[in-house]
Amino acid sequence: MTQVVIGDAPLTIDDVVAVARGGADVSLGAAARERIERAHEVIAKVVAEEQVAYGVTTGFGQLATTHIPADKVHELQENLVRSHAVGVGVPLSREVVRAGMTIRLNTMARGHSGVRVSVAEFVAAMLNADLVPWVPSRGSLGASGDLAPSAHLVLAMMGEGELLGLDGGREPAGPALQAAGLAPLSLEAKEGLSLLNGTQFMAAIGCFAVVDGEALLDSADLIGAMSLEGLRASVGPFEERIQLLRPIPGQLHTAAQVRRATAGSAIMLSHLNCDKVQDAYSLRCIPQVHGACRDALRWLREVITVEVDAVTDNPLVFPDTGEIISAGNFHGEPLALALDLAAMSVSEIANISERRTFRMLTSSLSELPPFLTTDSGLNNGYMIVQYTAAALVAENKILCHPASVDSIPSSGDQEDHVSLGMTSALKFEDVLRNAQTVLGIEALCAAQAIDLLAPLQPGVGTKQGYDVVRGFTPRLDRDRYLAPEIEASARAVKAGQFAAIVHAGRDD
Repeated sequence: MTQVVIGDAPLTIDDVVAVARGGADVSLGAAARERIERAHEVIAKVVAEEQVAYGVTTGFGQLATTHIPADKVHELQENLVRSHAVGVGVPLSREVVRAGMTIRLNTMARGHSGVRVSVAEFVAAMLNADLVPWVPSRGSLGASGDLAPSAHLVLAMMGEGELLGLDGGREPAGPALQAAGLAPLSLEAKEGLSLLNGTQFMAAIGCFAVVDGEALLDSADLIGAMSLEGLRASVGPFEERIQLLRPIPGQLHTAAQVRRATAGSAIMLSHLNCDKVQDAYSLRCIPQVHGACRDALRWLREVITVEVDAVTDNPLVFPDTGEIISAGNFHGEPLALALDLAAMSVSEIANISERRTFRMLTSSLSELPPFLTTDSGLNNGYMIVQYTAAALVAENKILCHPASVDSIPSSGDQEDHVSLGMTSALKFEDVLRNAQTVLGIEALCAAQAIDLLAPLQPGVGTKQGYDVVRGFTPRLDRDRYLAPEIEASARAVKAGQFAAIVHAGRDD
C-alpha cells in the first residue's frame, strides 16, 4: 500500500499501520473536503454571531462558563495548546505518533470537528514529509482523550514545539517546517480543541497492539509446537474431535495451528505407543490457554476497528442542523478495558512459555540432559536464560494491574471520571516487549532440544521454526555469550518471522 485516501472509505487498522509503519502517503478525499468545509461553516457562523458554544466562545473544563469575545478566539485556541503541552517522559515512537496523526486526520475528515480544510491538509503534509512531532508519552488521563500528548503534536504544527529526529532526539519544529515549505499553522476557532480532544494516541498504540499481539499469538503456537516436539509430548490432546467438544473459537484455532505445524513429525511418531499417560498443563493445555488469549485480542481488534474510524472530538458539529453538542466520545474507557485485558492475555502467553522452557531445562521433567547441554557441570547450557524469562514474567504480572479500574478527577472536578486508557496502552507495550523476549528464549531452547533428538526430524512447520533459530545461532555445544542470541531471537518474534510460517500454512 503506497497511498491511503482519507475520508472516501472507513479507515482501517491496516490503513493506519500502512501509513505509520509502512510509510504510505495520505491524501484527503473529495467527499472529506466537502464534509470538513460544511462543519467549518457552522463554527464560522457561531463566531460571527457571537453565539455561546463550548470551546469556541467559552473557556474550557471548569472555565466553560467564561465568555470569550470573537476577537479573542484565535488567542484562546493557541493558549489552549500551549497550556496543555505538559507531557513528560520518554517520547512516543515515530510509528505511534504517525498513527495518531492519521487517526486524527480521519476524525476531521468525518466532518464533525469544525476545522478548516487547510488544517487537515497540514496534518497530511506533515505525514507525507515525515515530520514527526516529539510527543512525551506520559500525561494523558484518557479523558478528555489524550490532551497532553496531543498538545505537543499541535505545538509542533504551530512551529513552537519540537520534532522527533530519526535518532530519537529532539529538534525545533519551526526550521524543519520552513525547510519543508510549510508555514506554521495559525489556529482559528475550535481548531486547537478539535486537534486535542480525542483518543488518537491510545488508539494508535491499540492498532499495533492488535497486529503485534496477533503475531505474538501465532508465534506462540509455532514455538509451543516446537517445545512439544523437544519434550516428546503428545499431539493427541490437540485432535479436532476433542476441541469440538468445547468449541471456543480461539481454542479451535490454536489446536489447528499446532496440528499443522507438527504434521509429518518423526519425533511425534516415535513415541505414539509410549507409556506416558498425559503431559503437563503447559503442553497439553496450549489450545485452551493460547486460545483464550487469542479471543481476548479479538475483542481488542473489534474495539480498535471502531475507534480508528470514530469521531472522538468534543463538542461535535452537526452541519445538517447547525447544532454544536457537547458529549463524551473522547472518553477512553472502551480502549482502556480492552487494552488491560490484552496486556493480561499477552502476559499469560509469556507465563506458559516460561513453564515450557523450564521443563526443557529440567532433566527430571523431560528426557533431555540438564539445561540442554551434553556436558553439564563443566557447562551450564541454557540454565540462566530461564532466570531471564522468569524475571520478565514476574515484571509482567506487576504491569498487568488494570489501569481502567482507577480514576483521578481533574479540572476542578468537571472531569470527575477518567479512563486512564493511555496508561493501559503504554503498559501493554512493555508487556508485549517482555513477552516477545520470553518466547524468543523458548524458541532457542526448543531448537536445542530438537537437535538433541536427532536424527529424528520435526514436523513441516516446526522444522521451519527451527530453521529460523538456526539462521542466527548455531547449536549450543559449550557455554558462550548468550545475551545477543536472546536479543536476536526476540527480534525474530517481533519481526513476525515465526508468525509468517504459521500464516503460510493456513488456508484462510
